[in-house]
Amino acid sequence: MTGGTRTLAEARGWARTGTRLVLDAVADLDEAGFRAAVVLPGWTRKHLAAHVAANADALGRLVHWAATGEETPMYASADERAAGIARGPDLSADELRDWLTASSRKLAAGLDGLTEKQWRAQVVTAQGRTVPASELPWMRSREVCVHAVDLGTGVSFADLPPGFLTALTDEISTGRRLDELPEGPPPEIAAWLAGRPHTLVDAPPLGPWL
Repeated sequence: MTGGTRTLAEARGWARTGTRLVLDAVADLDEAGFRAAVVLPGWTRKHLAAHVAANADALGRLVHWAATGEETPMYASADERAAGIARGPDLSADELRDWLTASSRKLAAGLDGLTEKQWRAQVVTAQGRTVPASELPWMRSREVCVHAVDLGTGVSFADLPPGFLTALTDEISTGRRLDELPEGPPPEIAAWLAGRPHTLVDAPPLGPWL
């Protein structure tokens, strides 16, 4: 189990789905399309694409940690994480697509290679949490599924797997210590919890998530 009721197999499936959505979303973007703003303040699609690609590289370092026992943090510093995002606008559309594709494939291959024992190996996230490597597919699924929507090319929370939406809603509502949720469709509730645009009526504003 990766936490709650989600299984490792489910999380890996959601990560694959989200990755496909991201890659499909950027497949036909030209330079102007990549320079368009997204819902994240101050970010363009170039910033967001670089963030998703750099996240795959960072999680790959945790996969290496789990596989070898060599401590390889996600990022050497907060500045390194910011630098990966800032790199986006300097890259061309094709360079960003290549980075997204290559980093995603490398991460998937690394995860495929983990043994049962290595899935249980403890690693440390960028937030300082110590977790088993079996948590990594869930971390990746959050990144790719939510950011596939953030890219603003037509993917919505309604396009994400129902099981993922349930797991995301459970995690965020627990983290935000919410006793009650507004009524509405599960995709809209997940969007509200994640601080994204939604259609819920009378749902109070929430602070930043992650």
